Amino acid sequence: MDLISKKNIKALLKKYQTSRSAIKKIYPSKRLGQNFLIDKNVVKKVIKAAELHSKDIVLEVGPGIGALTQEIAKKTDKVIAVEKDPKMVEILKETLKDFKNIEIINKDILKFNNYSLLTTNYKLIANLPFYITAPVIRKFLESKNTPKEMILIVQKEVAQRICSKPPKMNILAVSVQFYAKPKIISYISKKSFWPSPKVDSAIIKIVPQKKYKDVDIDLFFKIVKAGFAHPRKQLANNLTNGLELNKQEVNDLLLKNDVQPTQRAETLTINNWIQLTKML
Repeated sequence: MDLISKKNIKALLKKYQTSRSAIKKIYPSKRLGQNFLIDKNVVKKVIKAAELHSKDIVLEVGPGIGALTQEIAKKTDKVIAVEKDPKMVEILKETLKDFKNIEIINKDILKFNNYSLLTTNYKLIANLPFYITAPVIRKFLESKNTPKEMILIVQKEVAQRICSKPPKMNILAVSVQFYAKPKIISYISKKSFWPSPKVDSAIIKIVPQKKYKDVDIDLFFKIVKAGFAHPRKQLANNLTNGLELNKQEVNDLLLKNDVQPTQRAETLTINNWIQLTKML
């Protein structure tokens, strides 16, 4: 069955809604951000961006009815598909029944901790709803077994925020870029999904990089959080209030790092934040 076809998707959902043996009321959940891909070109772009190989292990988050899952499975050794919605799990058992290299797990990805199923070089692929985008990215970038790379479909604006550079940085960009190198692969029209969301999306590739091993991570994010507490205010004021430090000490600290006290947090680079953390 062509799982990219809107007609087939509707028919499949209807079949399970009327089946006596299945869970009733199968429909796309707005609460869970369920928007199914109906554009084959988008699937091809995701697969291409992931650079999949026959020995790859892939963790897919939110497989839905399995359209993307099937294509991943054709090119890899194993796919671990984590789906929160038990209704979708019932459908996945049918649409993926011919694949022996797919393991379906009914679980909230934010509560997933069975890393023993994954190799040290696994890849993560996901079509993420807005409300869990940042938590999922942070979870896997901070995990002891980080993925080799993440290929994600996220809202266009979120992708742009993640890839921001000074003077338009934000706390999400700093949080991701501290751990990894993000890159927007392609933009996706909202018409590529059913039901159609209100905004366009983007395919983003995030490659983890372990280059800040000597940094106190808790202190780093404490400083960053303080700096962005009031984004439109001067950095010196935010740090003075957020870290409960003397104003003159903060000014001296910033100047020693070639940062003007009157600058805003959005103008600082990752290295600026790193140096501030080390000096504190």
